[in-house]
Parts: sequence; structure tokens; C-alpha cells
Amino acid sequence: MYHFFVSPEQIGEEEIRITGPDVNHIGNVLRMRSGEKICVSDGQDADYYCIIDQITQEQVTARIVNRTEESRELPSRIWLFQGLPKGDKMELIIQKAVELGVYAIVPVAMKRSVVKLDEKKAAAKKKRWESISESAAKQSGRQTVPLIGEVTDLKGALKLAADMERKLLPYENESGMEGAKAAIKSCGAGESIAVLIGPEGGFERGEVGMAQEAGFTPISLGNRILRTETAGLCVLSLLMFQLEGQADSCAVRFVFR
Repeated sequence: MYHFFVSPEQIGEEEIRITGPDVNHIGNVLRMRSGEKICVSDGQDADYYCIIDQITQEQVTARIVNRTEESRELPSRIWLFQGLPKGDKMELIIQKAVELGVYAIVPVAMKRSVVKLDEKKAAAKKKRWESISESAAKQSGRQTVPLIGEVTDLKGALKLAADMERKLLPYENESGMEGAKAAIKSCGAGESIAVLIGPEGGFERGEVGMAQEAGFTPISLGNRILRTETAGLCVLSLLMFQLEGQADSCAVRFVFR
């Protein structure tokens, strides 16, 4: 079943109005017709199962059949602060991080970042990354579209993470897995978790010091050095395994219409 996102104001008592680019996608790309079923999420842990009533050039009107309040989101908000990588690696990172349950992704320009984005390029990249986040959220059945933050520097990233309960820093010079296991195990439902990943070439030692002063805990991810596009996804996988099912959010409530 195809999955779409709308804002709460597009949801009525008995029908949902879909507008914007999804209208063309539904009518001309997917070639859907009246009577076909779709799933619509409101970004607030509710899914609406609908039947398409009408498709025009401006909007798609869908009749609500039932609504569920089964949360498929992780019970904690995980922020991935990703050192800017080269090429299209950021697109892969965003796509897979969304599938793994990340809440927000913030691109971070660090000293060893090869990519340098001016304001215009950063704005264009952000728009592209937001599109990838939404597409991945649809594909993976997410109920919210993860946020893509503005490109920032390390100081800006540390400021954003200042009030988060858990702060993890995978670092190739950290040794021993017991600390990493303990750090992951300590993460619980309802917390905000920051994961800071370096770019190609890793962190400079001064950056690690700044992060530690800001409350980040360096952890090892094993005896092998992981690429920047692998390290964050590794941590997110561990956190997903740790957090999945911790909250009572798995209860399902159906509201039939």
C-alpha cells in the first residue's frame, strides 16, 4: 500500500486532502484511480487508511476508513550529527539512517571535511536531502519525516546537543568494547541521544577534546576502522536494537469510520 504524509490541517473528520507534489505522483506517476487504497500519516504517530475518492490537478481527496495509533517510531529521539562526507555519501547516510529510526540529521563541517559548501550550495543540498528523507520515510513506513538540519560547524553541533541526555562519539583511537556496550545499554526510552560522526579522515584531536568537554563519551566500534558512512549506521543499528519495544508504544488502537 502506498504511503503519503500530510499536515494535520489537511485531515478532516471523514476525508483527507493531499496537495503538493504527491498529487502528480499519485495521478500521473503511480496512475492511481478512485477506489484504490492508500495509507496517510500525519507526522504525529497516527496512520489513516483511506480510499481515494477523487483526483484532480490540484488535490487528491481520500475517504478515511480507519485510523490507527500504533507507533512505529523509536521511543527516543536520536540526533545524528554527521561530518560532511564527499560525493553522494550523505544521500546514502540519510536514506539508511531514516530506515533505522533516526529523529534528525545535522550535517557538520569539520576541519577534515573535504566538502566546502557556501550558503547557496548548502541550501540546495538541504532541499535535496529533505526529499531523500521523506522518500525513505515513506518507503520504510515511518510516521514522521526525520528533520534535516542546517549545515553547521562543530561548535554549532555541540550547542544543539547541549541539553541531550546521552552523547556518543565513535572514535577510532578509543579501545575496548566494554565502554561502548555500557554506553549503548544505558540509553533508554524517552531520552534524546546525540551521535557525533567524523568526516573522512576522522576527527582532529582538538575536536575530540571539544566534544568531551561538551559531555560526549568516546566509544569504540571494534578493531576495524569504519568509513564515515558506516560508523553512524552502525551506532544507529545498535541503538535501534537497544530501544525497540522499550516503551508501551506498541499498543494499537483502531478507530473505524
